[in-house]
Amino acid sequence: MAEVNMEKWALITGASRGIGRAIALELARAHQLHIIVNYASNADAARSTADELAALGVRTYLAPFDVRDAQAVTAGIDGWRAANPGGRIEVLVNNAGVTRDNLMVFMKPEDWHTVIDIHLNGFFNVTTAVLQGLVRQRGGRIINLVSLSGAKGVAGQTNYSAAKSGIIGATRSLAQEVAKRGITVNAVAPGFITSDMTKDLPVDQLKALVPMGRFGTPEEVAGVVSFLVSPAAAYITGETIHVNGGLHA
Repeated sequence: MAEVNMEKWALITGASRGIGRAIALELARAHQLHIIVNYASNADAARSTADELAALGVRTYLAPFDVRDAQAVTAGIDGWRAANPGGRIEVLVNNAGVTRDNLMVFMKPEDWHTVIDIHLNGFFNVTTAVLQGLVRQRGGRIINLVSLSGAKGVAGQTNYSAAKSGIIGATRSLAQEVAKRGITVNAVAPGFITSDMTKDLPVDQLKALVPMGRFGTPEEVAGVVSFLVSPAAAYITGETIHVNGGLHA
């Protein structure tokens, strides 16, 4: 019996703007992957991203769910499966995130829990919803967007650093669990990247700390994710790749 030709899709959380949007466009352009565009609330930005993707000749599916809500995650992915019975998720990019910065002595409990919940519990909810499919098909790529903050620590980001460090550890462990199934699991750790999350930072002051003297772009982060999706990266797993202009090795 001939093998069924399955459509290859990538699920990108937080794909409506910034780094997530850049990753979606890059994976469509470089790998001809169809894209599940997840977003939490900004429907207009998500539709704009979907229009840009359609112009590249790939299919899209808008999946509005909050990664903190396990039931909503499952319902969103089940909705995609029902609408695309000939498709399979080949790539998962865990990108959704927020910051609630403050010195820990002044940090409100809700700001701690919100950041931990979106990043760590969101990683768990989305990854477990997709993982069985990757295991059954004996292949796939999981890429987790982490941070300079999770690798070296940043004052005023104890919550964010804790969340991103946790995902770095989870990346290493999960990589070992699924390697024999042909699944790679890696993390990409951006430094200061021009995006909505950095627009209120003292840019000129922070640029002076970066050996390359500038902030990075979302497209530069997307290029690293694209490499990790490519056949050339098939023997790389459990790694954290830093994209920070030399600020941290």
